[in-house]
Amino acid sequence: MTHFLISFPSAAMVLTEEEFPDVVREARAVIQEAKDAGVYVFGGGIDEEVDPVLVAPDGTVTGGTTRLDGGYTVLDLPSHEAALEWAQKIAASCRCPQEVRAFQYDPLS
Repeated sequence: MTHFLISFPSAAMVLTEEEFPDVVREARAVIQEAKDAGVYVFGGGIDEEVDPVLVAPDGTVTGGTTRLDGGYTVLDLPSHEAALEWAQKIAASCRCPQEVRAFQYDPLS
């Protein structure tokens, strides 16, 4: 099994106030489906009110160089094809495209 990151940037999710409750309900249903299937690892959204920081090896803290935003879901799946199927479900529920990335395997993690 491989962990896949399925994500979208905040700008991709363009919703009306009327649509938002349906999106929340539908997205939570897909996450529950993933939990029930035993493939859910974790998910959530980046808190865009908190600025990213970069911590150097000597402990120096400076402003982050890359801004991440949006929503993320990590699923443990048997194949890239399975990740694409789950991404389609998430895309449909969130009403925006999803990016799919595989984590590299690290036997010590």
